[in-house]
Amino acid sequence: MMGVTHALVTGGAGFIGSHLTRALLAQGTRVTVLDNLSVGRRETVPDAARLVCGDVRDSVAVADALTGVDGVFHLAAQVTIRGSFDRFCEDLDTNVMGTARLLRAMDASQVRWFVLASSMAVYADAESPEPIAESHPTKPLSPYGVGKLAAEGVCQQVCAARGVPFTALRYFNTFGPGQAYTPYVGVITIFVTRLLRGEPPVIFGDGEQQRDFVHVEDIVAGTTAAPGRRPGIYNLGTGRGTSLKALARMITRRLEPSIAPVFGPPQAGELRFSIADITAAREALGFAPTRTLEDDFDAVVADIKTR
Repeated sequence: MMGVTHALVTGGAGFIGSHLTRALLAQGTRVTVLDNLSVGRRETVPDAARLVCGDVRDSVAVADALTGVDGVFHLAAQVTIRGSFDRFCEDLDTNVMGTARLLRAMDASQVRWFVLASSMAVYADAESPEPIAESHPTKPLSPYGVGKLAAEGVCQQVCAARGVPFTALRYFNTFGPGQAYTPYVGVITIFVTRLLRGEPPVIFGDGEQQRDFVHVEDIVAGTTAAPGRRPGIYNLGTGRGTSLKALARMITRRLEPSIAPVFGPPQAGELRFSIADITAAREALGFAPTRTLEDDFDAVVADIKTR
C-alpha cells in the first residue's frame, strides 16, 4: 500500500473488519481498530492491533482512534437492509453522521488515503440477472442504501476539498467464516443456522432473485489493494449470480436433505438482481477473486458450528 504505515479500521471487530485487520497486520501495517462491540467481538481483534472501544459517533473515541493514523478504512456501519425501515434513524445516524464525524476529525495533512466500505444496496434494481457496472443508476430501495449512497457523496466531496485520495468499494453479498448470525444480514449464515437447528430456510419471494456471493478474503484483497491505486468507486463481487432457490437447494442437500425451504412474502428493500460487473476493479485494483461458494461452503459451516 502506497505510504500507509498505520491504518485505522473502523468496525474492525466485525466480520469483514476483523479479516481486514489481520490482513493489514500481515502486510506489516500498524492497525488501530475502532469498534463499539455492538456486533463485533473483542476476541476477533488480534493482540497486535490497538483497540479503541467506542462508537464512530463519539468524537472523543474517534479522535483517540485517529491518533498517528495515515490511512483510514471506514467499515463501521449499521448493516441491515430490511431492518433499516424500522431503524432508519439509528442507521442513518451511524452510517451518515458517523461518517461525517470521522471526516471532521480526520487530519488531512496526515491521512494519505480514505477507503469507504459501501454496498450494492446503493443501486436501483436491475431488469435482468446481468452484471451491473458502477454506472448503473443509483436509486436505493432501502434507507440503508440511501445512507450508504449519502456516505459516499460526503466522503467524495470532503476528501476532494481536503486533498485526500478517496476510494469507495461497493461490497456485494460477502460470505465466509466469522459472520455473526442476525435475522437480517448474511443469507448463507441464516440458512445454515436454521438448518443446524432443524428449521427450514425461509425464502422471501419466489426464490428466483439472484445474488453475487463473494468470499470475505477476496473482499479483503480488493480493499487492501485500494490505497495507492486509482481513486474511484468500484464494485467488489465475483460477476456470478446465484438464485436463492439454488442456494437453498445446495445448502439443504449438503446439510439436511429432508428439510425443504419454505417461502414467505417478498420483503421491502430487497433487490431482485444484484450481480457485480467487476471490470473496473480488475483494471484499477488488480482485483481477481479466486474463492467460490461451492469450495468454501464447508469451512463456513464448520465455523458456524463452533459458535
